[in-house]
Amino acid sequence: MEDQLQEFCEESCFASEEELGEVKKAMIDSAAADQLAELFKALGDPTRVKLIGALLHKELCVHDLTVLLDMNQSAVSHQLRYLRNLRMVKRRKSGKSVFYSLDDSHIEQIFVQTLQHLRHE
Repeated sequence: MEDQLQEFCEESCFASEEELGEVKKAMIDSAAADQLAELFKALGDPTRVKLIGALLHKELCVHDLTVLLDMNQSAVSHQLRYLRNLRMVKRRKSGKSVFYSLDDSHIEQIFVQTLQHLRHE
């Protein structure tokens, strides 16, 4: 593999050991990489993306989300539990109703920035 890289790379493209050491120190650790991958995995499901997109606008109860997504309560609750475990959404109980909202502004920023990226030409 290294021989193949040398065939396609000029000698000037190789970073020094010191430069590579600095990059290696700045890289995220394995635990953070796993968490980040899990977050993006969550965004890899269209239903969860739609849930986040709806919650971007307003705190909503499970019933409202089932109507918006045209899904049964069990399926919506399952997806919300997944998102809650990743701290992407949070819930608030009011009597027998449970309301969901985005956990914090970071989730909104990730979502909006990703949409802007997709719409950018």
